[in-house]
Amino acid sequence: MADTQARPKIQKSMEEWRRKLTPEQFHVMFEKGTERAFTGKLVNNHEDGIYHCGACNAPLFTSETKFESGSGWPSFYQPVSPDAVIEHEDRSYGMRRVEVTCATCGAHLGHVFPDGPRPTGERFCINSASLQFEKSSS
Repeated sequence: MADTQARPKIQKSMEEWRRKLTPEQFHVMFEKGTERAFTGKLVNNHEDGIYHCGACNAPLFTSETKFESGSGWPSFYQPVSPDAVIEHEDRSYGMRRVEVTCATCGAHLGHVFPDGPRPTGERFCINSASLQFEKSSS
């Protein structure tokens, strides 16, 4: 689990998040929904830049760690920093998985699996609806 002591927390009511986000973003990030595979706006994004939390804009992943997993969701082998995300045990739907949330605001991002590439061997499988992409200026 990531150390989150250094990152300031953002706390809003569910109604505040609902007003700020689209219905799909709210469903994914605060009702722990999942967008359908291969439908997210960032699954085929290959530009250089930073992927931020779609709710609070905290930096989460870089394009340097994105890879093609074939899963239908943007996949990364590590977060931008160890304290960017928090991992939680998820036993929903009769499965045992590891949920990933934004360390800054608590938004649901997706799940992490132990079948990713080197150097970490992890696959952070993240919903596009949970992300905003900021293209590099260079």
